[in-house]
Amino acid sequence: MAPPVTREAEEDITTERAVIDEDGPTVPPPAVANKKKLKEITKTITEILTTTEAEEEDEDYTGTTSEDFDYSTSTAPPPTKGMVKGMVDDGEKIAKSVAQEVGLPTWVVVSIAIAIGLLILGICGCCIHRCFRKRRAKDKKGKGVVDLKSVQLLGSAYKEKVQPDMEELTENAEDIAEEGEKKEEIKLGKLQFKLEYDFNSNSLAVTVVQAEDLPALDMGGTSDPYVKVYLLPDKKKKFETKVHRKTLHPVFNETFVFKGVPYADAMNKTLVFAIFDFDRFSKHDQIGEVKVPLCQVDLAQTIEEWRVLQSVEGEGGQDNKLGDICFSLRYVPTAGKLTVVILEAKNLKKMDVGGLSDPYVKIALMQNGKRLKKKKTSIKKCTLNPYYNESFTFEVPFEQIQKVNLQVTVVDYDRIGTSEPIGKVVLGYNASGTELRHWSDMLASPRRPIAQWHTLKDPEDDKKD
Repeated sequence: MAPPVTREAEEDITTERAVIDEDGPTVPPPAVANKKKLKEITKTITEILTTTEAEEEDEDYTGTTSEDFDYSTSTAPPPTKGMVKGMVDDGEKIAKSVAQEVGLPTWVVVSIAIAIGLLILGICGCCIHRCFRKRRAKDKKGKGVVDLKSVQLLGSAYKEKVQPDMEELTENAEDIAEEGEKKEEIKLGKLQFKLEYDFNSNSLAVTVVQAEDLPALDMGGTSDPYVKVYLLPDKKKKFETKVHRKTLHPVFNETFVFKGVPYADAMNKTLVFAIFDFDRFSKHDQIGEVKVPLCQVDLAQTIEEWRVLQSVEGEGGQDNKLGDICFSLRYVPTAGKLTVVILEAKNLKKMDVGGLSDPYVKIALMQNGKRLKKKKTSIKKCTLNPYYNESFTFEVPFEQIQKVNLQVTVVDYDRIGTSEPIGKVVLGYNASGTELRHWSDMLASPRRPIAQWHTLKDPEDDKKD
């Protein structure tokens, strides 16, 4: 059925006819045509809406729903097909009219509308997803929370169910302790050495062969290991191997001889191999040690074996009891000047009754056991970690630099009695270990200050020897 013609439509038709009769056959402007089409579209949409509202009112009145309604018994046709066709036609008309007004093709307008719709749907979907996530998080938090009041109200019956058996607790504690001990057992590597005792000369020859699987103590994943060898308990003589740079498997092959050790006295001594990581700008870290009681080995034959390195007893090990000192050396060959800068000391031995010391440093230039020149720093009161940064210069010609020794001694000042030495370091042409390396680096780099940490040694060693 066509919709009835209204008065407004008749007036428009008459005006158009009048224009055609007077001026001849003309084409109406597009704006007028578009307005007419929009009016027709709005009318059809209002009719559809009124019909759907009437159907909803009928359903509410009868109490039936769209699911319960039987379209087979109804005389009216199903509303879905006609509504879909009408909506499609209306959409096409609206798209065409908008395209004409904007000046774009119809497919462009349709694609823009679809894109806007998809964008709106995506925003709505994101909002819904975030809401669900917040709810899930709240639900999880709520599940993990325990109401203490409700637990207390349950009484002893709940405690019996929750509290574990004491036997199970002890077993679990033992298992955890064993796991902790296993984790704490860090592999420090192993050392190979050889012992040869000469009964005729009462001397013990000790050869440090090699080490394997040492831990990495430097930033680059390596170490700079060297070995100190000495006898306990007297520690009269100490030997040091050369420093091997950037390796965890050093091969030393160096032999040291302890002279004047009778066989009877050797049975009461313990041979110690202490492995250190060399560090020029800080104190040397001890990796581990191997102790060999000579009473437990057969010195009548040559002994060559591997031993696993053990952790050091006490803080810093046996050799760090006296402390460490850092100083720099600089030699200018053309001017014949040796400059020594005493920087600082750390972890010095406690010499006073109050558990502190009053340390100062003596620097002596020695040649053939005779003291050529000496100088000393200021006294730092009541400290075990003094900071000096004091410079001293000695005139040493280039021909004489290979014949002198530099002796650096840390002394505890005592106003009443005599000042007591804490420890010392001796550098020069006949030094060994890190002291020789520091001296060699100074000579190899003229006019450059070379700083290094040194471990203080017993000041009475030379007197005993």
